[in-house]
Amino acid sequence: MGRILSIDYGQKRTGLAVTDPLQIIANGLTTVPTPQLESFILDYVKREQVERIIVGLPRQNSGEYSENMRRITPFVNRLKNLLSDVPIEYVDERFTSVLAHHTILEAGLKKKDRQNKALVDEISACIILQTYMESMRSKW
Repeated sequence: MGRILSIDYGQKRTGLAVTDPLQIIANGLTTVPTPQLESFILDYVKREQVERIIVGLPRQNSGEYSENMRRITPFVNRLKNLLSDVPIEYVDERFTSVLAHHTILEAGLKKKDRQNKALVDEISACIILQTYMESMRSKW
């Protein structure tokens, strides 16, 4: 069994989260500058067994795709070509940033840490991954 990698794709930086090899726990992995994302993922997949990649699907409250989708689609298509043996799925990411901010507040982090946008992106990726894992468990 391999890891599941989650991506919270952003215009400037992208948050990443990953499961343990047994796919029990989701943990934040890192945040990388988006222009370096593709090479980071390819390197990570060479080092770790990745069974599946989950990408946050950016939707507005109305259900329509947000503007970020026009950047995500070409990225995901390139990734599918480069990693043809790794399934890539989308998970609705609405409200993940809000949940990430709540998580940071509940953790009691200092104001400076709460303003760390990279931390918010990493936690958002973790929430996307947890959402996916919970949806898979409910199907069992």
